[in-house]
Amino acid sequence: MSQRKLEPGKLVVASHNKGKIREINELLEPYGFEIVSAADLDLPEPEETGLTFEANAEIKAVAAATAANLPALADDSGFCVAALDGDPGIYSARWAGPEKDFAMAMRTIEEKLQSLNVPASDRRGSFVAVLCLAWPDGHKAFFRGEVDGQVVWPPRGTQGFGYDPIFQPDGFERTFGEMTSDEKHGWTEGQDPLSHRARAFELFAQGCLKG
Repeated sequence: MSQRKLEPGKLVVASHNKGKIREINELLEPYGFEIVSAADLDLPEPEETGLTFEANAEIKAVAAATAANLPALADDSGFCVAALDGDPGIYSARWAGPEKDFAMAMRTIEEKLQSLNVPASDRRGSFVAVLCLAWPDGHKAFFRGEVDGQVVWPPRGTQGFGYDPIFQPDGFERTFGEMTSDEKHGWTEGQDPLSHRARAFELFAQGCLKG
């Protein structure tokens, strides 16, 4: 669908993931929205039955926009390992299980890479994020960001969340887990957006917030 400017006001962040909510709130902070999360509103988490990041982001955004009768921004993101045919991909959260045990999920990736005898030089990975902005009247817009890098082991750093400690973006010596929020977003020293979510957000800001 064509892009539509999002006017200042109340906006639902369609997520129950505390780390994701925090990052999206940080990205939205300069724009003066009144942010509430799906968790704040006690909205149920819809079943993510889509087969793509876009489809799952749409499911979450539309459900929140319909339930709250407000514009809603949803993120569907994941960690994709090339040697594992892109897994865990859209199933990244599910690999962590109901307890959201990402330490277990990261060990699972390492065990699978070891079982395939994948050398360190071939352990390529990427983070993907798709933002879907949905309005109660059914209008939707999508924005996709990706960042490539190396899958490392053992995990390094405690500042991020999810798979951040085993992802070292190209051109950097530290993992996402070792970076501050500003460094991970790419907002230090005049850098371009670095993280997948920041790259998707920059497209969202250009299309719906600026000008």
